[in-house]
Amino acid sequence: MKVSTILVAVLTPLSRAKKRFPLLTFIFGRIVTMAVILFVLGFAVFGLMELAPGDIVDQIMIQQLMATDGAMGRGDQQFAVEQLEATRAALGLDRPFYEQYFRWLRQVIVHQDLGVSLISRAPVSFLIGTRLANSVLLNMISLVLITITSFALGVWFSTKAGTRTDLAATFFALVLHAFPGILMLILLQLFAASTGFFPVTGYPGFPFSEAPARFVFSYAHHIFLPLLAAFLGGVGGTMRMIRATMLDQLGQPYITSLRARGIAEKRVYFNHAFRNTLNPYITGSANLLAGLFSGSLILEIIFAYPGIGRLMYEAVIQEDVNLVLANLMFISFLVLVGMVLADITLALVDPRIRYGKE
Repeated sequence: MKVSTILVAVLTPLSRAKKRFPLLTFIFGRIVTMAVILFVLGFAVFGLMELAPGDIVDQIMIQQLMATDGAMGRGDQQFAVEQLEATRAALGLDRPFYEQYFRWLRQVIVHQDLGVSLISRAPVSFLIGTRLANSVLLNMISLVLITITSFALGVWFSTKAGTRTDLAATFFALVLHAFPGILMLILLQLFAASTGFFPVTGYPGFPFSEAPARFVFSYAHHIFLPLLAAFLGGVGGTMRMIRATMLDQLGQPYITSLRARGIAEKRVYFNHAFRNTLNPYITGSANLLAGLFSGSLILEIIFAYPGIGRLMYEAVIQEDVNLVLANLMFISFLVLVGMVLADITLALVDPRIRYGKE
């Protein structure tokens, strides 16, 4: 059978499905793209970890030497080296990185098992599960606060375009957008340490099950400064985008036509111009969420917040490749899913968008 015949047999059903179910076909295509991106990303991570000097077994050797103050005899050292080589072989670290990656990938796909941490020997899925909820909660609260505040201020300041109030708001929004996030976190940490108004850590020192009501109030007290840093880091750029989009919509001919027909100004703003500002925000919300997750890595380290970003940092320092890869793949998966959901939401709120139709 010719190659052209095979291609026609494969592409014809796909073309028909694309015409009948354009959105479903688009979603399927994005899922396939996600799988390819995650595969390439995992391969690159294994390659980069291989380029790093030493591995986790070398760290174990160093820790043993430090524990004995380097007083091991030649025979003991030889035994330790042989034991570590056996450990490296048992963990599969003596194999090329691509073999290690494909073995891990087969384990994930076939057995739905992310493996175990090479340091703690605990299941990777358990370690991620214990930290994931904390990171998702922090970032979702930040996203909701940034969204509500940015829309409220962006729409309001668009009505004050050219005034001193608008100029001052634009200036401060630009300052917040350009201000280094890590410097803001350090300043807030110093503020907490010097004043004592807020804890220097971002999480209570007792579990939720011990005292649920007290935990909620304590969590709100601990999380205030980290949440403030995430909020200030995202609200400036988002507010400027919404303000600029509103001003662009207000200058369109259809707005002039609505005003000429005597439509109330509130209806012009909220029923027409405001609805069209949703499109760029929905498109940028996935990037905003990705920025929050990547920024929470530094936040969780500085404020000792037990999230997935801090877990990733600890895994990289310890060269725990299983934990690093699972963390990175999981965070990337969440970001990619957010982008797909943003595209689907964009198609639902804007009737002009129809994926797959010419």
